[in-house]
Amino acid sequence: MTERKAASLDGRVALVTGGGAGMGKSHAVLMAERGADIVVQDVNKDTAEATAAEIRKLGRKALAFGHDISDVAKTQEMVKKAEGEFGRIDVIVNNAGIGGGKKKIEDIDEALFHKMLNIHLTGHFFLTKAVVPGMKSRKMGKIINIASRWAMTGADNSSHYIAAKGALIGVTKAWAHEFAPWNINVNAVAPGGVWTDMVLKASGEAFIRAEEKKVPLQRWAQPVEYAYAVAFLASAESDFITGQVLSPNGGASIVGI
Repeated sequence: MTERKAASLDGRVALVTGGGAGMGKSHAVLMAERGADIVVQDVNKDTAEATAAEIRKLGRKALAFGHDISDVAKTQEMVKKAEGEFGRIDVIVNNAGIGGGKKKIEDIDEALFHKMLNIHLTGHFFLTKAVVPGMKSRKMGKIINIASRWAMTGADNSSHYIAAKGALIGVTKAWAHEFAPWNINVNAVAPGGVWTDMVLKASGEAFIRAEEKKVPLQRWAQPVEYAYAVAFLASAESDFITGQVLSPNGGASIVGI
């Protein structure tokens, strides 16, 4: 085998959705630190630009786009512009999403259900569809879908959120088979609890502290701890891994054999 620099992303271009804050920002910045140029997408253009500015300070190139990931036409336009600027997209991190709000089925109307699926599934499905032809032409690519540990175990609320994240795991396995002939790896990261502003605003610190006590490692993760998993799956170190679900969660969910 040809010797390659371990974990290096030198010369790669990665597109991260929801890259303006939280886990998405951590994914984008860490991959830039490891040598990648980054396309940052976020529903908030200002936060996308802020992440891009931080990446440029690291000496890497970055483009920022602000739109709802479920807007397929704007996503296709973004891919066209990014490929025109960088010439390629080697890595997709399908990260953008919204929380389930602890809602029970009685509280989930048709509009909210479709919004949840459109953001997590539809938007990322058609983003991937737009990028894959270039990956096929180069016979290489990395696709990383951000799911949730709840998609593996279920929960007593947020069934619309769990359905959307479970669908991402489903397409991960399907695409791993479908894209393998072109040397395109497709995997999912299924996070457990994470300290982000979004979670803090939605639930508060007291809730997080109580939830941490239920985790075997007695804490929730910092966003960068998920970024390490994403950067690994984006690198050559994961070239023989495809169709898998990696769930860093501190032992909160232990599944499989």
